[in-house]
Amino acid sequence: MYHIVTGAAGFIGSNLVKALNERGVTDIIAVDNLKKADKFRNLVDCEIADFLDKEEFMAKLETGYFDGVVDAVLHEGACSDTMETDGRYMMHNNYQYSLELLNHCQNEDIPFLYASSASVYGMGPNFTESREFESPLNVYAYSKFLFDQVVRRRWDKRSAQVVGLRYFNVYGPREQHKGRMASVAFHFFNQYRADGYVKLFEGCEGYANGGQLRDFVSVEDVVNVNMFFLENPDKSGIFNLGTGRAQSFNDVAVATLNALRTSEGEAPLTLEEMHSRELIRYIPFPDALKGKYQSYTQADMAALRKIGYADEFLNVDQGVSRYVAHMLKSAG
Repeated sequence: MYHIVTGAAGFIGSNLVKALNERGVTDIIAVDNLKKADKFRNLVDCEIADFLDKEEFMAKLETGYFDGVVDAVLHEGACSDTMETDGRYMMHNNYQYSLELLNHCQNEDIPFLYASSASVYGMGPNFTESREFESPLNVYAYSKFLFDQVVRRRWDKRSAQVVGLRYFNVYGPREQHKGRMASVAFHFFNQYRADGYVKLFEGCEGYANGGQLRDFVSVEDVVNVNMFFLENPDKSGIFNLGTGRAQSFNDVAVATLNALRTSEGEAPLTLEEMHSRELIRYIPFPDALKGKYQSYTQADMAALRKIGYADEFLNVDQGVSRYVAHMLKSAG
């Protein structure tokens, strides 16, 4: 019996493959599109049974090749570029792909865990898993939103576990291939090592310079929540996956720089000290993002807690410090 992980060479997908390995699971079908070939590096230290291109996988699925041999599907495969403007591509890749997998899993009574997104909430300010708070701002968010609505409509007729996880701002190992879509922690790490300072947006919509607030969640916690649901197939629903704490971009910058400074034997600094030394510099807020930017996100975690998930989440200082240590080790 196999576990299928889509988007397996991507950021969250590869972390899930590694976590399954750590739990003794190696019969894994890794599904991805390696058009960006460097993603293969995310699977080098993982054990899998087979790798399939997305199109080949879908063709095999339609012929019944996987009927009766799948334990669970962890569906992370999607175009995650929020600036993508090709709506037909986005809807085919994110919405239709998810729909076909949902249909298969329900027909075969297979647990189906899938990646939704906090982007469905638009500008907020309420981030609770309820239709009245959802207002996507771009076609990426709409593709995620629309699939969530399908799941809700079919809820009373489901035959097996269905879990949608609305990821907030995820950061951590195995995201290096994402380029400009990688986390701010990743970019701050590389900016500081290359230039000796980091760049943040100036304030907007009433927020101070670097003061925009997001719910930054470590991929370690994302993995733990996914594993919790795999271990509890009786639990289903659409859940936020953040920390429940909004922290500023300044907080991420300070955590990143202090972790680097500590690694070099230097004393930590406050935000004010970093700014006065020009280790943190503010740049104008891009016109292209005005009206399309979430200046504040904070996951309402009540639903996940109510269903029984009790583990604590890493805060920015804890999670970013661990991530910086990982990147330093990887960089040699």
